[in-house]
Parts: sequence; structure tokens; C-alpha cells
Amino acid sequence: MLRAILALLAALLLATGARAHEVRPAYLQIDQTGPDRYAVIWRTPQLSGMPLPVVLALPDDVRTISGPGTQEMPGSTIERRIVEAPGGLAGKRIDFVGLQATITDVLARVTLDGRTTTTMVRPSQPWLKIAGEQSTLELAATYVRNGIEHILFGFDHLLFVASLMLIVRDWRVMVKTITAFTVAHSITLALATFGLVTLPAKPVEAMIALSIMLVCVEAVRLRRGETSLATDWPWLVAFAFGLLHGFGFAGALVDLGLPSADIPLALLFFNIGVEIGQLLFIAAILAVATSIRRIFAVPRHAPVAAAYAIGIVASFWCFGRLDAMFF
Repeated sequence: MLRAILALLAALLLATGARAHEVRPAYLQIDQTGPDRYAVIWRTPQLSGMPLPVVLALPDDVRTISGPGTQEMPGSTIERRIVEAPGGLAGKRIDFVGLQATITDVLARVTLDGRTTTTMVRPSQPWLKIAGEQSTLELAATYVRNGIEHILFGFDHLLFVASLMLIVRDWRVMVKTITAFTVAHSITLALATFGLVTLPAKPVEAMIALSIMLVCVEAVRLRRGETSLATDWPWLVAFAFGLLHGFGFAGALVDLGLPSADIPLALLFFNIGVEIGQLLFIAAILAVATSIRRIFAVPRHAPVAAAYAIGIVASFWCFGRLDAMFF
């Protein structure tokens, strides 16, 4: 029944289209440069090649001194300006007009009088009230939530985990496999975030989709009685492809353009959030599968059907991303 649940999951993901990596947060950075004067950086992602339809609305009494200057980057647009706010920005409200009509969050980092606060703004409450000093615990919670949301909306990563579950034969091997995947993507997540190793985003995303397809092929071979390195040592496959997936996770942090002082803390707690989201996903599949198994008989061909369903979704993503690379 676990395989039947995975097949249903794949069918649902197919209906979402190839949007596995388009849900990335916008980024607002405000740094005080003098009495009542601030440097503002507003970075918005591009969704399917189009700018995010969200407008930054500063308080009415804020006056622009210079800018805005706009810079187009791969996958995002950056706007910079210098503003003056009589009496300062503390306690004032910044609106993100149009955010409520999207599924995109805004990570806002504000530095006033040497104190920095980091807040995640949601579409359900599309404004930011600039507060005072923020504790390390509050900052950590922001990045943990961001990591959880990234993995739960990173459908290709979830589908890779689901495909691994199709070639795992018992819970001990599953623990080893998921641990190997975690260790591997943590390594490349750190390397990419610190800028030590970088790979172009589009080829990485195409290869991630291909990795799902390859695991699905091994799952079908396993149900036909054939064995291979992947089915005998699934943790090794999880580690190898986990290195690739780590570069995909890193995109969520690198695209924000975080200041170097924030990177270690953001990396640690973002990764913790990713792991929490991953475990929640696995637990949900196991819980639903256990519940349904008590009600329905498991079809004999359910594992093969699940592998084909997941493979179809991955193929759709892979060819779509290759098309985006070359055309």
C-alpha cells in the first residue's frame, strides 16, 4: 500500500506541472547608513521568466534620495535605493502590494542602530512592521521555517525521497539511505552557500529530475527480480545523488544574497528545517500507508505502478528543464 500511496502522490504532483523550484522567497534588506537614512535592497524572483508581481510600498513619509536602480540577474531582479525617513523606520510598516495573490514569501532583514532583525513575511499577512532587537532564537526559527517550506514545496526533492522508498527493503536500510542522503546534501549545501563550489542552476535542476527517473528504473527492475548496485546498496545511490540535490537546496539561500555574517547561522538552521520537512514527509507517507493497509488489499502491481507514475512526472520535469536550457 505504501507504493500505492506513492503512485497517488506522483499523480498529484504531475498536476502541478514543472514548478518544483519556482517557489523561492523575495528578499528585502534595509541597512541604516546614517541618521534617518537607509540603504534599501529589494530582490524579487522571476517565476516562469516573468517578474514577481509584487511592489514594495514604503511608508508615506519616506523620501527617496537616490535610485531606484534596477539590475537584472539570472532568475531575479534587484532594485537598490537610498531613502530618508524622518524620525526613523522603527515601528513603521512596509507593505508588499500584491504578495497576497502569490505563494511567495519575503525574507526581510533590517538593521537599525547596529541591531539586526530577520523576519519571514507571508502572503497571508503581506506587510512588515519594523521591530526592535531580535533574539538569536527568533532568527533561528525564521530560517528553520524557511527550510521546512523549501523542502515541502520542493516537489522534485520529495519525489526523489519517495522513489528511494521504492527500492528500500526494510526500515534499517531506509534509515541508512535517508541518513546518506542527508549527509550528502548537507555537504554540497554548505560548499555552495559559502561559494566554494558552484554549479549552474538549470543543469542542476535537470539532473535532479534525471536522478528520480534513474531510481524509478531501478525500482521496476527490482520488482522484476533483477538486482543492481542501486537496489543492493540504496544508501550509496542516495549519497551520490544527494550531493547533486544539495546544490538545489543551496539555491534557496544563495538567491537571497545574504550578508556573509548571516550565512553560518542561516545555513545551519535552514538545513535543520530541510531535515524536519523531509522527516515529516516520510512520516506522513508511512502513516497514510499504514492506515489504508488496514482497509484495502494492496494490489500486486502497486510498486511498479508507483515507479512508473513517479518516473513520468520526473520525465516531464527533465525534458521541460532541458528545453529551458537550450531553447
